[in-house]
Amino acid sequence: MAWTHEQMCKRAAKELKDGYYVNLGIGIPTLVANYIPGNVNFTLQSENGMLGMGPFPQDADVDPDLINAGKQTITQLPKSSYFDSATSFGMIRGGHIDLAILGALQVSEKGDLANWMVPGKMVKGMGGAMDLVAGVKKVVVIMDHNAKDGAAKLVKECSLPLTGKGVVHMLITDLGVFERDAKGWHLLELADGVTLDEVKARTEASFTAAAKAA
Repeated sequence: MAWTHEQMCKRAAKELKDGYYVNLGIGIPTLVANYIPGNVNFTLQSENGMLGMGPFPQDADVDPDLINAGKQTITQLPKSSYFDSATSFGMIRGGHIDLAILGALQVSEKGDLANWMVPGKMVKGMGGAMDLVAGVKKVVVIMDHNAKDGAAKLVKECSLPLTGKGVVHMLITDLGVFERDAKGWHLLELADGVTLDEVKARTEASFTAAAKAA
């Protein structure tokens, strides 16, 4: 067994704290908006110029003009505000966003992040990921622990083009939760039904296991 994407996002939502301004990357991280804790007061920011995003809409409530940076329809809140992209990136580059939750193709032993392209495949552009990892106070990555072919995604060195060096603070995969400090990665939590031996077998990077995850 392992966590589903929804369970991974529920776990990531626990990192949201009162007063935080938070950016959600495209892909799996956008689901975090559906698991906002009711007792926590924070604000979601989108690079395309919105502060105060709500959860995804029901079919009857879809507004095609109201989208996030990944072109998905979203909802607004009473506190929502809108502005141009330059202002949005000014918030990010100015260090005003507390937390970014991003997807990844690879994360390295040193916290390097590769999440914007695979060589030889067409991409629309790098988006705001490089600005986010450089300007945001904490970066949490949500990703499947292994690629579709079984290859490790938590690796010793990223083989794909980097988004940023040493920028990932926490990693949440379908196998568990990792946190990084000056000594490296530490496995904090195991997903339901997952063993430490399984995580070791499916991980290339070195890590230590906290007592509760051993």
